[in-house]
Amino acid sequence: MVLQTRAISMEIKQLGKTGVSVSAIGLGGMPMSISNRPPESESIQVIHRALDLGITFIDTADSYCLDESDKHHNERLINKALASYKGDVSHVVVATKGGLMRPNGSWARNGNPEHLRQTIRESFEAFGGSKPIDVWQYHAPDPKYSIEESLAPVKEAVEAGLIRFVGVSNFSVEQIQQARNVVDIVSVQNQYSPWERQPETDGVLKYCEQEGLTFLPWSPFGGRRRHQNLQDITAIAQLAQQKGISVYCLVLAWLRSKSPAILPIPGASKISSIEDSVSAINVKLSQEEVQKIDQAT
Repeated sequence: MVLQTRAISMEIKQLGKTGVSVSAIGLGGMPMSISNRPPESESIQVIHRALDLGITFIDTADSYCLDESDKHHNERLINKALASYKGDVSHVVVATKGGLMRPNGSWARNGNPEHLRQTIRESFEAFGGSKPIDVWQYHAPDPKYSIEESLAPVKEAVEAGLIRFVGVSNFSVEQIQQARNVVDIVSVQNQYSPWERQPETDGVLKYCEQEGLTFLPWSPFGGRRRHQNLQDITAIAQLAQQKGISVYCLVLAWLRSKSPAILPIPGASKISSIEDSVSAINVKLSQEEVQKIDQAT
């Protein structure tokens, strides 16, 4: 099924087994809210351009901010961008996360049920407080609390109409199974890139395929420290040059070729970045090309 949009035909896929259709490539909001972030007006233009290109899935988190005093920055930004967009946003799905703190700009897990109960309510308000959070994801399991304890307030929030769908992030297969005993899970967001290929061997990607869960690979380009090093991987650089595309576009195509469960969510803080990411929809890799990248990484 293809959704016609301005200048590009965006492929769409189902989110988990929800029956809800979303774009086959999403937008990651983190670069628009952490250090060295662009001015708000520029970020809103990036989000609007993503919507123009047919993106209907946006990933964010309560912790995409500078520090605790700036909490929920990215959620509020996305809500503002959607409210000011001239087109139809009724089919846009925004997935947020909770369970990480930003003390002095660092990252720390917090699976305290009371904290999660509070941050879910704050995320709900950040998105306008008029409809359920589309997807709420537990950002990372906190060893201080059982998964059952941490997800109890999430189940409450679903029953109270604050959350529509639930996902998990940075979870093992065993932890996903534990989570599903508490509440229905539609998505899993774990790290996956040319440098971090654990989902191929730890069973998570295969489990998502078997169970009909959407897999959202975070840091597909290796994060801020590594994304510029993609050019140094000869097989990726040469193949990208042959196809006349960027190394980033090629990596997204490579990820998409790995599993029908995968929905990449590349971050962007520039219009050119999201335009390049969306172009990966039209890149098809042969099995031989996929193997070349596999072997090189």
